[in-house]
Amino acid sequence: MKLIFVYNANSGKLNTLFDIAHKLLSPETYQCDLCSLTHGALSEKQAWKEFRERTGLNMVFLHKDEFEQLHKKSFNYPVILKQADSIDLLLNADEISQVKSVDGLIALIEQHADNFT
Repeated sequence: MKLIFVYNANSGKLNTLFDIAHKLLSPETYQCDLCSLTHGALSEKQAWKEFRERTGLNMVFLHKDEFEQLHKKSFNYPVILKQADSIDLLLNADEISQVKSVDGLIALIEQHADNFT
């Protein structure tokens, strides 16, 4: 089982610069709640990094353009998907938007962890 985290952002250096500027200048209107939970303006949040490094879960992180190119599927981003034989939705954009902290996201993932093996 693999978890696929798909950010509501496109890949590339220019897009990254625009995302950083948006987070710094107008964080309340930033379009990716998943990115806001896992990353600050310039780097990955420490609690998220520690969770990623200690968990035994197979996790992949993609921008929406990378995901769509690889899988020929589209969602209302951001999303967290689970993949075994097929790709299924674990948390949709609305559910992610309700999560208020990185600790809350970690707790949700851990809550579902039994279903990932």
